[in-house]
Amino acid sequence: MSVSKPPPPPSTSHLALPASSTSTPPSSATSPSATPHHTGPPPPSPVKISMQEHFAINVCPGPILPIPQISDFFPRFHDYPCTPPPPREKKILKEETFNGDMGVGFKDGERRLDNNGDREETVDSDDEDTYLGTLEFTLLFDQENNCLHCTINKGKGLKAMDSNGLADPYVKLHLLPGASKANKLRTKTLKNTLNPIWNEELVYHGITAADMTTKTLRLCVCDMDRLGRNEFIGEVRVALKKLREGENKRYNMGLERITQNKEANNQPVEPGMVVAEEERGRILLSLCYNTEKGCLLVGIIRCAHLAAMDSNGYSDPFVKITLQPDMGKKSKNKTTVKKKTLNPEFNEEFSYEVTLDQLAKKTLEISVWDYDLGMSNDFIGGVELGINASGQRLRHWFDCLKNKGKKVEYWHTLTQQGAPSSDKPD
Repeated sequence: MSVSKPPPPPSTSHLALPASSTSTPPSSATSPSATPHHTGPPPPSPVKISMQEHFAINVCPGPILPIPQISDFFPRFHDYPCTPPPPREKKILKEETFNGDMGVGFKDGERRLDNNGDREETVDSDDEDTYLGTLEFTLLFDQENNCLHCTINKGKGLKAMDSNGLADPYVKLHLLPGASKANKLRTKTLKNTLNPIWNEELVYHGITAADMTTKTLRLCVCDMDRLGRNEFIGEVRVALKKLREGENKRYNMGLERITQNKEANNQPVEPGMVVAEEERGRILLSLCYNTEKGCLLVGIIRCAHLAAMDSNGYSDPFVKITLQPDMGKKSKNKTTVKKKTLNPEFNEEFSYEVTLDQLAKKTLEISVWDYDLGMSNDFIGGVELGINASGQRLRHWFDCLKNKGKKVEYWHTLTQQGAPSSDKPD
């Protein structure tokens, strides 16, 4: 089937004259005295369209909607007052659903800020229907060494956070309640992947059996952004009371958005629980009385979850050891300073020459300080071991006197009341 193209209109006229029903001889067309004879209806009036409508006909399929003038969008081109142009009515074949409401909400990929304007806490509007990915990890509680081993294995199917459709994920861990930099652990960052494999072990030191009954482990997966703040992808939480001692338990959990849920941090404090002691930190000490040399060996192994004393959220801790009653300069010792950390590891040992009978009447004062250059050092917390102590501190002292030649290690909670009365800041 062939389609004939109509002849192009003359260049001197915008409208083509309709063809006559009867053929006109060539001679009559050139004669000035000849008058055309029309037997049909009169010609239609010219149709005028704007240039915008002309282009819209070529690019917009379907019915043509009225195109508002450019000046309608810029009121300064009008004489005040001016009325805004009427909204364009456009039929939508299917209404989109966002957040369970018809026709309202944010589309895919849009982000909104929280009350504080923090970009790390931005949440997509379609999070309930968005698959954030899964996190596979392993937990092991070593009660003998008071350690919680957290092995971050891998993530799978993480949500894309970057413009290239990938992410730069890492995992950070907190212990709830009381999440702070003191109990924060973090894995390395893997670039441009949605299925990261870390196989990285992170260890919490100074975790007791009592902590396992009250603490919750939070694992957050975030996307690192060099140009701005890191973005939150999702998190999982594990109640440590469900983990048995010595059990190497493997988890594979789906990530969730629980950024607004702060009930874990607002748990009621049980009667008799001293909150100030927990906030100062803990210290791992070893005591051993050497009968051959007739001396007491005091080992400062490490500290955990120390209170932050500097403006950067960290401390520069060191430990002072004093054996009271004062025996002069030989009774005072101190460790080296560990810079910018809340979980320092010292592994230093000090000896005091004293007989076993005299040792039973003495008191060992341990104090942790924050070093400040050119200023007085800040006291973080302390602990006293001796015959006048109580609880685990007294038990540690008795075990040292009873098990001569054996190194006894205990974790102790630092308190503000443990500040040495006669010790002045360096």
